[in-house]
Amino acid sequence: MSDAFLRHIRATLDQIEASGLLKRERLIAGPQGGRIRVASDRGERTLLNLCANNYLGLANHPDVIAAAKGAMDAFGFGMASVRFICGAQTLHRELELAIAKHLSKDDAIVFAACFDANGGVFEPLMGEEDAIISDSLNHASIIDGVRLAKARRYRFANSDMNALEDCLKQAGADGARFKLIATDGVFSMDGYVAKLPEICALAERYGAMVLVDDCHATGHLGDKGRGTPALTGAGDKVDIVTGTFGKTLGGGMGGFVAAAQPIVDLLRQRARPYLFSNSLAPPVAAGALKALEIAARADDLRARLTDHTKRFRAGLEAAGLSTLPGVTPIIPVMLGEARLAQDLASALDERGVYVAGFFFPVVPKGKARIRTQMSAALTAEDVDIAVAAFRDAGKALGIL
Repeated sequence: MSDAFLRHIRATLDQIEASGLLKRERLIAGPQGGRIRVASDRGERTLLNLCANNYLGLANHPDVIAAAKGAMDAFGFGMASVRFICGAQTLHRELELAIAKHLSKDDAIVFAACFDANGGVFEPLMGEEDAIISDSLNHASIIDGVRLAKARRYRFANSDMNALEDCLKQAGADGARFKLIATDGVFSMDGYVAKLPEICALAERYGAMVLVDDCHATGHLGDKGRGTPALTGAGDKVDIVTGTFGKTLGGGMGGFVAAAQPIVDLLRQRARPYLFSNSLAPPVAAGALKALEIAARADDLRARLTDHTKRFRAGLEAAGLSTLPGVTPIIPVMLGEARLAQDLASALDERGVYVAGFFFPVVPKGKARIRTQMSAALTAEDVDIAVAAFRDAGKALGIL
């Protein structure tokens, strides 16, 4: 490798750091939870955790752990193969059927990650005669997946139904054979819920299909945790649902696509991330299956999560901090500049609260924030402690 190339890479890294955009990873010295042990130069410390996707607190649930341990004894550690060769077990099929039933779809197909699910769903289904119409704030995995398809691409401003309708009209005028609208169910950086009833109504009017990435909803939003289609009343008008087991449903890894049988069948034949990636490790599949079972009957955890969300949002707003409106457990504290977001994250760390600053390229320039997320693993006292820490840190930095 040439020295010139390495100098170029180092210069790029130096520029990222000088711009205040360098992301630094911290190490957790134990399980994910409402409180976590964080390793640092000062040794291990216990911090209140406000930035995990552990919405129902299942990442360290004893029944999930027991299911994973049992699967390792029964099915082994890993598959050492892709699915269609010798990488499928009864456990994987059980998980697919369970998530399909939970979401009222014919079938589901499991991927190593939801990034792979979104990366693999578009290209096999939509050809160059077709059109994909995507919300401007969709997750990076949808953006990348759409880019891999040969279909014509259209983009509409976030949740702007007039812009969506214009795209549908243009796609029709351009002679699109089939049209697919793709949207996040919950936009992960803002906490907004997609306008699924309106989207589905437009889809019906213009003969389009609807795909929803429900990673930040499946398990904790909607009746029995069935996600944004259930939450918004869109129901079976959503044709394809993608999601993950790496957030609410145990916090391990793995993604899925749930849809009509022919769609799932074709993805098994042609979705490249599915065909060329190892199947989920048996302990992960079993843990996700148990987490789904728990989530389906966890009305108490969902109620606690809702209470925490309301309590924390009200506390932040009473303190004078700027938040984005919403009803989901994602509550962004808006700061504008990347450096300020990192400074506030550091100040909160000193006060025993674990958060992360989000800035470009994860969010647009000038829209830096600390994205906080509530969890049923927290207590009401934890929420009040977090509000007090934000208030104190905000005053110390001159934000309040």
